[in-house]
Amino acid sequence: MTGETDLENVPSQPNGWSEASFYDLASITSGQVNPKSAPYSEMLLVAPDHIRSASGRLDIRMTATEQGAISGKYLVQPGEIIYSKIRPNLQKLTFAEEACLCSADMYPVRARDGVSARFLMYLMLSRPFTEFATAASARSGLPKINRDELGFFETVVPSDLNEQEAIAEALSDADGVIEGLERLTAKKRRIKQGAMQDLLTATRRLPGFSGEWGTVDFGDVFKRINAKDKQVQTTEYASDGAIPIVDQGKSKIVGYTNVEARRYVPPPGGVIIFGDHTRIIKFVDFDFALGADGTQPLGSRDGFSARFLADVLSLKEIPNTGYNRHFKFLLEMNFLVPPTIEEQKAIAGVLKEMDAEIAALEARLDKARLVKEGMMQNLRRRHHHGHGQEAASGGRERQRHAGGGFHTRSLQILRDIP
Repeated sequence: MTGETDLENVPSQPNGWSEASFYDLASITSGQVNPKSAPYSEMLLVAPDHIRSASGRLDIRMTATEQGAISGKYLVQPGEIIYSKIRPNLQKLTFAEEACLCSADMYPVRARDGVSARFLMYLMLSRPFTEFATAASARSGLPKINRDELGFFETVVPSDLNEQEAIAEALSDADGVIEGLERLTAKKRRIKQGAMQDLLTATRRLPGFSGEWGTVDFGDVFKRINAKDKQVQTTEYASDGAIPIVDQGKSKIVGYTNVEARRYVPPPGGVIIFGDHTRIIKFVDFDFALGADGTQPLGSRDGFSARFLADVLSLKEIPNTGYNRHFKFLLEMNFLVPPTIEEQKAIAGVLKEMDAEIAALEARLDKARLVKEGMMQNLRRRHHHGHGQEAASGGRERQRHAGGGFHTRSLQILRDIP
Protein backbone atom coordinates (compact mmCIF):
# COMPACT_ATOMS: atom_id res chain seq x y z
CA MET A 1 0.00 0.00 0.00
CA THR A 2 1.42 3.40 -0.96
CA GLY A 3 1.77 6.43 1.29
CA GLU A 4 -0.93 8.13 -0.77
CA THR A 5 -3.61 5.58 0.10
CA ASP A 6 -2.38 5.21 3.66
CA LEU A 7 -3.47 8.78 4.29
CA GLU A 8 -6.80 8.81 2.49
CA ASN A 9 -9.13 8.40 5.47
CA VAL A 10 -8.06 11.31 7.64
CA PRO A 11 -10.63 13.70 9.12
CA SER A 12 -11.06 17.04 7.40
CA GLN A 13 -10.12 18.97 10.56
CA PRO A 14 -8.68 16.78 13.30
CA ASN A 15 -8.97 17.59 16.96
CA GLY A 16 -6.39 20.12 18.07
CA TRP A 17 -6.09 21.70 14.62
CA SER A 18 -7.38 25.19 13.89
CA GLU A 19 -7.79 27.47 10.91
CA ALA A 20 -5.12 30.06 10.25
CA SER A 21 -4.18 32.46 7.48
CA PHE A 22 -0.66 32.84 6.19
CA TYR A 23 -0.06 35.94 8.29
CA ASP A 24 -1.41 34.21 11.39
CA LEU A 25 1.55 31.87 10.96
CA ALA A 26 4.26 34.11 9.56
CA SER A 27 5.54 37.59 8.85
CA ILE A 28 7.77 38.87 6.05
CA THR A 29 10.87 40.89 6.84
CA SER A 30 11.22 44.33 5.27
CA GLY A 31 14.24 46.54 4.68
CA GLN A 32 17.30 45.93 2.55
CA VAL A 33 21.04 46.15 3.12
CA ASN A 34 23.97 47.06 0.89
CA PRO A 35 25.68 43.81 -0.25
CA LYS A 36 28.89 45.73 -1.02
CA SER A 37 29.39 46.75 2.61
CA ALA A 38 30.84 44.67 5.44
CA PRO A 39 29.75 42.39 6.97
CA TYR A 40 27.11 41.74 4.29
CA SER A 41 29.59 41.45 1.41
CA GLU A 42 31.01 38.20 2.82
CA MET A 43 27.64 36.68 3.69
CA LEU A 44 25.98 33.90 1.77
CA LEU A 45 23.64 35.38 -0.87
CA VAL A 46 20.73 33.16 -1.87
CA ALA A 47 18.99 33.55 -5.23
CA PRO A 48 16.09 31.50 -6.67
CA ASP A 49 18.33 29.59 -9.09
CA HIS A 50 20.48 28.40 -6.16
CA ILE A 51 17.62 26.28 -4.80
CA ARG A 52 16.53 22.89 -6.09
CA SER A 53 12.88 23.00 -7.08
CA ALA A 54 10.31 21.46 -4.69
CA SER A 55 12.99 20.17 -2.31
CA GLY A 56 13.88 22.94 0.12
CA ARG A 57 17.55 22.26 -0.69
CA LEU A 58 20.17 24.92 -1.34
CA ASP A 59 22.49 23.58 -4.05
CA ILE A 60 24.70 26.63 -4.71
CA ARG A 61 26.50 28.58 -1.98
CA MET A 62 28.19 31.86 -2.96
CA THR A 63 28.83 35.08 -1.08
CA ALA A 64 27.59 38.48 -2.20
CA THR A 65 31.13 39.41 -3.24
CA GLU A 66 31.57 36.21 -5.26
CA GLN A 67 28.36 37.03 -7.13
CA GLY A 68 29.30 40.68 -7.70
CA ALA A 69 26.10 41.84 -5.99
CA ILE A 70 25.53 45.61 -6.09
CA SER A 71 21.79 46.26 -5.51
CA GLY A 72 19.98 46.02 -2.18
CA LYS A 73 19.34 42.58 -0.64
CA TYR A 74 17.21 41.33 2.25
CA LEU A 75 18.95 40.32 5.46
CA VAL A 76 17.84 36.85 6.58
CA GLN A 77 18.16 35.60 10.15
CA PRO A 78 18.83 31.97 11.12
CA GLY A 79 15.59 29.99 11.27
CA GLU A 80 13.79 32.08 8.64
CA ILE A 81 12.47 30.70 5.37
CA ILE A 82 13.69 32.15 2.09
CA TYR A 83 10.84 32.02 -0.44
CA SER A 84 11.02 32.95 -4.11
CA LYS A 85 8.09 35.13 -5.12
CA ILE A 86 9.02 34.63 -8.79
CA ARG A 87 7.32 31.70 -10.58
CA PRO A 88 5.87 30.15 -7.40
CA ASN A 89 5.02 26.97 -9.31
CA LEU A 90 8.74 26.07 -9.12
CA GLN A 91 8.57 25.85 -5.29
CA LYS A 92 11.90 27.58 -4.66
CA LEU A 93 12.32 27.95 -0.91
CA THR A 94 14.83 26.93 1.70
CA PHE A 95 15.48 27.10 5.44
CA ALA A 96 18.17 29.55 6.57
CA GLU A 97 20.66 27.75 8.80
CA GLU A 98 22.74 30.92 9.22
CA ALA A 99 22.47 34.68 8.87
CA CYS A 100 22.61 35.42 5.15
CA LEU A 101 21.23 37.59 2.37
CA CYS A 102 18.59 36.87 -0.24
CA SER A 103 17.81 38.57 -3.51
CA ALA A 104 15.00 41.08 -3.85
CA ASP A 105 13.10 38.41 -5.80
CA MET A 106 12.66 36.47 -2.57
CA TYR A 107 10.92 36.98 0.77
CA PRO A 108 12.50 36.30 4.17
CA VAL A 109 9.60 34.61 6.01
CA ARG A 110 9.66 34.44 9.82
CA ALA A 111 7.45 32.02 11.76
CA ARG A 112 5.41 33.67 14.49
CA ASP A 113 5.63 32.66 18.14
CA GLY A 114 4.05 29.27 18.67
CA VAL A 115 4.69 28.21 15.06
CA SER A 116 7.43 25.80 14.05
CA ALA A 117 9.55 27.34 11.30
CA ARG A 118 10.30 23.95 9.74
CA PHE A 119 6.63 23.00 9.82
CA LEU A 120 5.90 26.30 8.06
CA MET A 121 8.54 25.47 5.44
CA TYR A 122 6.89 22.14 4.65
CA LEU A 123 3.49 23.82 4.56
CA MET A 124 4.87 26.25 1.97
CA LEU A 125 6.20 23.28 -0.01
CA SER A 126 2.79 21.60 -0.02
CA ARG A 127 0.65 21.39 -3.13
CA PRO A 128 -2.23 23.55 -1.81
CA PHE A 129 0.11 26.42 -0.99
CA THR A 130 1.82 26.10 -4.37
CA GLU A 131 -1.49 25.91 -6.21
CA PHE A 132 -2.73 28.97 -4.34
CA ALA A 133 0.43 30.99 -5.04
CA THR A 134 0.50 29.92 -8.69
CA ALA A 135 -3.15 30.88 -9.19
CA ALA A 136 -2.57 34.24 -7.49
CA SER A 137 0.39 34.99 -9.73
CA ALA A 138 -1.66 34.07 -12.80
CA ARG A 139 -4.41 36.50 -11.80
CA SER A 140 -1.92 39.34 -11.47
CA GLY A 141 -0.63 38.75 -14.99
CA LEU A 142 2.94 38.51 -13.69
CA PRO A 143 4.82 35.33 -12.74
CA LYS A 144 5.10 36.32 -9.08
CA ILE A 145 3.07 36.60 -5.89
CA ASN A 146 3.09 39.75 -3.78
CA ARG A 147 2.87 40.18 -0.01
CA ASP A 148 -0.80 41.14 0.01
CA GLU A 149 -1.81 38.10 -2.01
CA LEU A 150 -0.05 35.76 0.42
CA GLY A 151 -2.46 36.93 3.11
CA PHE A 152 -5.36 35.22 1.35
CA PHE A 153 -3.97 31.73 1.88
CA GLU A 154 -5.77 29.82 4.64
CA THR A 155 -5.18 26.36 6.04
CA VAL A 156 -5.56 24.34 9.22
CA VAL A 157 -2.57 23.60 11.43
CA PRO A 158 -1.95 21.85 14.75
CA SER A 159 -2.42 24.27 17.61
CA ASP A 160 0.21 22.38 19.61
CA LEU A 161 3.76 23.43 18.75
CA ASN A 162 5.02 19.97 19.73
CA GLU A 163 2.79 18.35 17.11
CA GLN A 164 3.99 20.80 14.47
CA GLU A 165 7.58 19.97 15.31
CA ALA A 166 6.86 16.23 15.28
CA ILE A 167 5.41 16.53 11.77
CA ALA A 168 8.36 18.64 10.61
CA GLU A 169 10.82 16.17 12.12
CA ALA A 170 9.15 13.24 10.38
CA LEU A 171 9.21 15.02 7.02
CA SER A 172 12.83 15.98 7.64
CA ASP A 173 13.61 12.31 8.31
CA ALA A 174 11.97 11.44 5.00
CA ASP A 175 14.11 14.06 3.27
CA GLY A 176 17.17 12.54 4.94
CA VAL A 177 16.34 9.09 3.58
CA ILE A 178 15.76 10.53 0.10
CA GLU A 179 18.97 12.56 0.13
CA GLY A 180 20.95 9.55 1.36
CA LEU A 181 19.60 7.37 -1.43
CA GLU A 182 20.27 10.10 -4.00
CA ARG A 183 23.89 10.35 -2.86
CA LEU A 184 24.33 6.58 -2.87
CA THR A 185 22.77 6.26 -6.33
CA ALA A 186 25.00 9.03 -7.68
CA LYS A 187 28.04 7.31 -6.14
CA LYS A 188 27.14 3.98 -7.77
CA ARG A 189 26.72 5.71 -11.12
CA ARG A 190 30.18 7.25 -10.78
CA ILE A 191 31.64 3.86 -9.88
CA LYS A 192 29.99 2.30 -12.94
CA GLN A 193 31.27 5.09 -15.17
CA GLY A 194 34.78 4.49 -13.88
CA ALA A 195 34.44 0.74 -14.45
CA MET A 196 33.29 1.37 -18.02
CA GLN A 197 36.28 3.61 -18.67
CA ASP A 198 38.63 0.89 -17.41
CA LEU A 199 36.99 -2.28 -18.72
CA LEU A 200 35.95 -0.99 -22.15
CA THR A 201 39.37 0.45 -22.97
CA ALA A 202 41.49 -2.51 -21.75
CA THR A 203 42.95 -0.32 -19.01
CA ARG A 204 41.95 -3.08 -16.61
CA ARG A 205 41.38 -6.70 -17.63
CA LEU A 206 39.14 -9.19 -15.90
CA PRO A 207 40.90 -12.25 -14.42
CA GLY A 208 41.50 -15.11 -16.84
CA PHE A 209 41.67 -13.06 -20.04
CA SER A 210 44.66 -12.04 -22.11
CA GLY A 211 45.56 -11.20 -25.68
CA GLU A 212 45.68 -7.97 -27.63
CA TRP A 213 42.56 -5.91 -28.20
CA GLY A 214 41.93 -4.81 -31.76
CA THR A 215 40.42 -1.78 -33.46
CA VAL A 216 37.44 -2.33 -35.76
CA ASP A 217 35.21 -0.12 -37.89
CA PHE A 218 31.50 0.34 -37.29
CA GLY A 219 30.49 -1.94 -40.11
CA ASP A 220 32.75 -4.73 -38.85
CA VAL A 221 30.74 -5.18 -35.64
CA PHE A 222 27.34 -3.51 -36.09
CA LYS A 223 24.58 -4.18 -38.59
CA ARG A 224 21.66 -1.87 -39.19
CA ILE A 225 18.26 -3.52 -38.81
CA ASN A 226 15.33 -2.42 -40.97
CA ALA A 227 12.23 -2.70 -38.78
CA LYS A 228 10.02 0.08 -40.16
CA ASP A 229 7.07 -2.28 -40.22
CA LYS A 230 7.35 -2.66 -36.42
CA GLN A 231 7.04 1.06 -35.68
CA VAL A 232 4.16 2.57 -33.72
CA GLN A 233 3.29 6.24 -34.13
CA THR A 234 3.38 8.41 -31.02
CA THR A 235 -0.36 9.04 -31.24
CA GLU A 236 -0.95 5.28 -31.01
CA TYR A 237 0.97 4.72 -27.75
CA ALA A 238 -1.26 3.15 -25.08
CA SER A 239 -0.77 3.25 -21.31
CA ASP A 240 -0.97 -0.55 -21.09
CA GLY A 241 -0.96 -3.52 -23.40
CA ALA A 242 0.78 -6.75 -24.31
CA ILE A 243 3.76 -5.31 -26.17
CA PRO A 244 6.02 -2.61 -24.70
CA ILE A 245 7.15 0.23 -26.95
CA VAL A 246 10.79 1.35 -26.99
CA ASP A 247 11.71 4.61 -28.68
CA GLN A 248 14.58 7.10 -28.70
CA GLY A 249 13.53 8.87 -25.50
CA LYS A 250 15.11 8.58 -22.06
CA SER A 251 12.63 6.08 -20.61
CA LYS A 252 13.25 2.41 -21.38
CA ILE A 253 9.55 1.80 -22.08
CA VAL A 254 7.35 4.69 -23.27
CA GLY A 255 4.03 2.94 -23.88
CA TYR A 256 2.32 -0.21 -25.07
CA THR A 257 0.45 -1.66 -28.02
CA ASN A 258 -1.69 -4.74 -28.60
CA VAL A 259 -1.05 -4.88 -32.35
CA GLU A 260 0.75 -8.19 -32.82
CA ALA A 261 1.99 -7.17 -36.25
CA ARG A 262 4.15 -4.54 -34.51
CA ARG A 263 5.91 -7.07 -32.28
CA TYR A 264 9.65 -7.25 -32.91
CA VAL A 265 11.40 -10.34 -31.57
CA PRO A 266 15.11 -9.58 -31.06
CA PRO A 267 17.79 -12.21 -31.67
CA PRO A 268 18.96 -14.23 -28.63
CA GLY A 269 21.79 -11.78 -27.89
CA GLY A 270 19.49 -8.74 -27.89
CA VAL A 271 19.61 -5.53 -29.94
CA ILE A 272 20.81 -1.97 -29.49
CA ILE A 273 18.43 0.95 -29.93
CA PHE A 274 20.10 4.14 -31.10
CA GLY A 275 18.19 7.43 -30.92
CA ASP A 276 18.99 9.04 -34.25
CA HIS A 277 17.81 12.44 -32.98
CA THR A 278 18.55 12.08 -29.26
CA ARG A 279 21.81 10.01 -29.34
CA ILE A 280 20.34 7.89 -26.51
CA ILE A 281 21.49 4.26 -26.48
CA LYS A 282 19.54 1.32 -25.03
CA PHE A 283 20.07 -2.43 -24.91
CA VAL A 284 16.87 -4.48 -25.36
CA ASP A 285 16.56 -8.24 -24.95
CA PHE A 286 12.76 -8.63 -24.82
CA ASP A 287 9.96 -8.50 -27.40
CA PHE A 288 8.93 -4.91 -28.16
CA ALA A 289 7.51 -2.54 -30.74
CA LEU A 290 9.57 0.33 -32.10
CA GLY A 291 8.66 3.90 -31.34
CA ALA A 292 8.23 6.65 -33.86
CA ASP A 293 10.74 8.05 -36.34
CA GLY A 294 14.34 8.17 -35.08
CA THR A 295 14.32 4.80 -33.32
CA GLN A 296 17.13 2.86 -35.01
CA PRO A 297 17.74 -0.80 -34.05
CA LEU A 298 21.26 -2.18 -34.42
CA GLY A 299 22.38 -5.78 -34.27
CA SER A 300 25.81 -7.31 -33.64
CA ARG A 301 27.70 -9.33 -36.21
CA ASP A 302 28.87 -12.88 -35.55
CA GLY A 303 31.54 -13.07 -32.87
CA PHE A 304 30.38 -9.94 -31.05
CA SER A 305 28.12 -9.35 -28.05
CA ALA A 306 25.33 -6.82 -28.56
CA ARG A 307 25.24 -5.97 -24.86
CA PHE A 308 28.99 -5.31 -24.88
CA LEU A 309 28.69 -3.17 -28.01
CA ALA A 310 25.88 -1.16 -26.41
CA ASP A 311 28.21 -0.37 -23.49
CA VAL A 312 31.04 0.54 -25.88
CA LEU A 313 28.75 2.78 -27.91
CA SER A 314 27.43 4.54 -24.81
CA LEU A 315 31.01 5.50 -23.92
CA LYS A 316 31.51 7.27 -27.24
CA GLU A 317 31.12 11.04 -27.53
CA ILE A 318 28.67 11.56 -30.37
CA PRO A 319 28.51 15.19 -31.59
CA ASN A 320 25.27 16.97 -30.76
CA THR A 321 23.84 18.81 -33.76
CA GLY A 322 20.42 19.39 -32.23
CA TYR A 323 17.30 17.62 -33.43
CA ASN A 324 19.03 16.26 -36.53
CA ARG A 325 20.14 12.83 -37.67
CA HIS A 326 23.26 11.51 -35.88
CA PHE A 327 23.63 8.01 -37.28
CA LYS A 328 26.18 9.26 -39.82
CA PHE A 329 28.64 9.91 -36.99
CA LEU A 330 28.53 6.25 -35.95
CA LEU A 331 29.59 5.19 -39.43
CA GLU A 332 32.79 7.19 -39.06
CA MET A 333 33.78 5.66 -35.70
CA ASN A 334 36.07 2.79 -34.83
CA PHE A 335 35.94 0.66 -31.72
CA LEU A 336 38.37 -1.17 -29.44
CA VAL A 337 37.24 -4.76 -28.80
CA PRO A 338 38.62 -7.82 -26.95
CA PRO A 339 39.97 -10.75 -28.96
CA THR A 340 37.19 -13.12 -27.83
CA ILE A 341 33.44 -12.92 -27.42
CA GLU A 342 33.85 -14.60 -24.01
CA GLU A 343 35.68 -11.56 -22.67
CA GLN A 344 33.09 -9.25 -24.21
CA LYS A 345 30.33 -11.15 -22.42
CA ALA A 346 32.23 -11.17 -19.14
CA ILE A 347 32.69 -7.39 -19.25
CA ALA A 348 29.05 -6.89 -20.21
CA GLY A 349 28.03 -9.15 -17.30
CA VAL A 350 29.96 -7.06 -14.76
CA LEU A 351 28.37 -3.85 -16.05
CA LYS A 352 24.94 -5.52 -16.09
CA GLU A 353 25.29 -6.32 -12.38
CA MET A 354 26.17 -2.70 -11.70
CA ASP A 355 23.11 -1.59 -13.66
CA ALA A 356 20.94 -3.94 -11.57
CA GLU A 357 22.33 -2.46 -8.36
CA ILE A 358 21.63 1.08 -9.58
CA ALA A 359 18.11 0.08 -10.66
CA ALA A 360 17.43 -1.37 -7.19
CA LEU A 361 18.58 1.88 -5.58
CA GLU A 362 16.37 3.88 -7.93
CA ALA A 363 13.40 1.72 -6.96
CA ARG A 364 14.11 2.39 -3.28
CA LEU A 365 14.40 6.09 -4.04
CA ASP A 366 11.08 6.10 -5.89
CA LYS A 367 9.42 4.39 -2.92
CA ALA A 368 10.91 6.87 -0.45
CA ARG A 369 9.65 9.77 -2.55
CA LEU A 370 6.21 8.18 -2.72
CA VAL A 371 6.11 7.81 1.05
CA LYS A 372 7.20 11.43 1.48
CA GLU A 373 4.43 12.48 -0.91
CA GLY A 374 1.95 10.50 1.16
CA MET A 375 3.16 12.23 4.30
CA MET A 376 2.74 15.61 2.64
CA GLN A 377 -0.92 14.71 2.09
CA ASN A 378 -1.38 15.56 5.74
CA LEU A 379 -0.84 19.18 4.86
CA ARG A 380 -3.39 19.20 2.04
CA ARG A 381 -6.31 16.88 2.82
CA ARG A 382 -9.08 19.46 2.72
CA HIS A 383 -9.24 22.08 0.00
CA HIS A 384 -12.20 24.28 -0.77
CA HIS A 385 -12.92 27.81 -1.80
CA GLY A 386 -14.49 30.07 0.82
CA HIS A 387 -16.24 33.35 0.17
CA GLY A 388 -14.04 35.25 2.62
CA GLN A 389 -13.60 39.00 2.65
CA GLU A 390 -12.79 40.93 -0.46
CA ALA A 391 -9.31 42.39 -0.73
CA ALA A 392 -9.18 46.14 -1.17
CA SER A 393 -6.96 45.66 -4.25
CA GLY A 394 -9.40 43.58 -6.24
CA GLY A 395 -11.89 41.56 -4.25
CA ARG A 396 -10.20 38.19 -4.61
CA GLU A 397 -11.97 35.22 -3.16
CA ARG A 398 -10.12 33.58 -0.30
CA GLN A 399 -8.92 30.05 -0.84
CA ARG A 400 -8.92 27.67 2.07
CA HIS A 401 -6.52 24.78 2.20
CA ALA A 402 -6.67 22.33 5.03
CA GLY A 403 -4.48 19.52 6.18
CA GLY A 404 -5.41 16.30 7.90
CA GLY A 405 -4.06 14.45 10.89
CA PHE A 406 -0.56 13.07 10.95
CA HIS A 407 -0.23 9.31 10.39
CA THR A 408 2.72 7.46 11.83
CA ARG A 409 2.12 4.56 9.46
CA SER A 410 4.00 6.39 6.72
CA LEU A 411 6.96 6.78 9.05
CA GLN A 412 7.04 3.04 9.58
CA ILE A 413 6.83 2.43 5.83
CA LEU A 414 9.75 4.83 5.39
CA ARG A 415 11.82 3.00 7.99
CA ASP A 416 11.02 -0.35 6.36
CA ILE A 417 12.35 0.61 2.92
CA PRO A 418 15.08 -2.03 2.36
